[in-house]
Amino acid sequence: ARPDGSPAVKAGATIQEHRLDNGLRVLLAERHSDPVVAMMTWYRVGARNEREHEAGVSHFLEHMMFKGSARFPKGAVDRITTQLGGVNNAFTSYDHTAYWFELASDRWQRALEIEADRMTRLTLDPAEYAAEREVVLEELAMGLDDPWRSLADRVQAAVFTRHPYRRPIIGYADALRALPVEGMRDYYRRFYHPGNATVVLCGDFEPAEALGAVQSHLGGIPRGVDLAEADCFRPEPDVPSGELRLSLSWDDQGRRLVMAWPTVPVGSDDDWTLDVVSALLSTGRTSRLHRRLVVEKGLATSISTHNDTRVDGGVFWLFAECAQGVAPERLEAAIDAELERIAGEKVQARELGRVRSMLAASEAQESETVTDLAEELGEFAVDADWRMAVDAVERLVSVSPEAIRAAAAGLLARERR
Repeated sequence: ARPDGSPAVKAGATIQEHRLDNGLRVLLAERHSDPVVAMMTWYRVGARNEREHEAGVSHFLEHMMFKGSARFPKGAVDRITTQLGGVNNAFTSYDHTAYWFELASDRWQRALEIEADRMTRLTLDPAEYAAEREVVLEELAMGLDDPWRSLADRVQAAVFTRHPYRRPIIGYADALRALPVEGMRDYYRRFYHPGNATVVLCGDFEPAEALGAVQSHLGGIPRGVDLAEADCFRPEPDVPSGELRLSLSWDDQGRRLVMAWPTVPVGSDDDWTLDVVSALLSTGRTSRLHRRLVVEKGLATSISTHNDTRVDGGVFWLFAECAQGVAPERLEAAIDAELERIAGEKVQARELGRVRSMLAASEAQESETVTDLAEELGEFAVDADWRMAVDAVERLVSVSPEAIRAAAAGLLARERR
């Protein structure tokens, strides 16, 4: 419910929150437009919760969650999902790990059986562990062959010099090779339990029946260790003390530019403002950076920005690639001029209106399917507050020209870059 007691509604779904006795949070988003149910299980653990010697374990454990539990041996999760005519997948971020199923509404409870079993009885067979580690190491090696990835990783390590956010989510090859299966088992016990989990159900179900099913399958699992006790030490993210520059070489002719500024935690007022700043700068062909630097001046072949906020603090990214024959200094100077403009001049009503409409349309599109809606609700639930997903359009369209100018001038200042 909302603070005033009215039900929370988003994209045609009525949303309720419940908490089981073992600490499991359950979000029910009831929507009967399609005979489908998405179920997502979120654990409040990701790369930010890893100790140095565990770098990459969150992502590696995500792989192992499909490699067999007591009731569902290797391959069973995918086979059962296919037999039921559904889909499943998983993903790991800095702040959370999530597992999802999308199934017809007369058979979605099979997903509960699977999640209950692998929440408590994951096999972690040593031979499977060794084989899957090679898969992860190959994935890591492929990423190292990407110049953008390598450059962004180096820049991120400079933004977060001591905080775990400095490390790539996939981790490092030497740490992964040195991590024994017992190390992953310990990590799994610390973080994979109802007290550190949120289940999101979205779609065609009756709330009382759905909550009863969750209680039946997951309600008897012990709460587990409190996050404060299980978690690692994390220093506060750094405060910039002047512009920092890195220069890397790569074996091709491309000239790539990454700029990054440390920013704010997810869900803060400036988070929404930076979404609008990013849209003004680089979303769509009429955005400022694309129109002026790619179309009109021909200085860049591509340019984009991204507001990447996280639980402990974010990064505002800018990626650009020089056009052939253009000196990087010219492109950088042109970018600086645009950043100074957005920090110094009030955005005009027409341009801001266009961006607000675009953001509202994008937000609506991101809630079209039950899985999309479950993902948005779950991500806000574990990283900030799920009600922010309900209020997202209102928050975005209420960002003022003054807030845009203040955020650009303060957070995207040259000396913070």
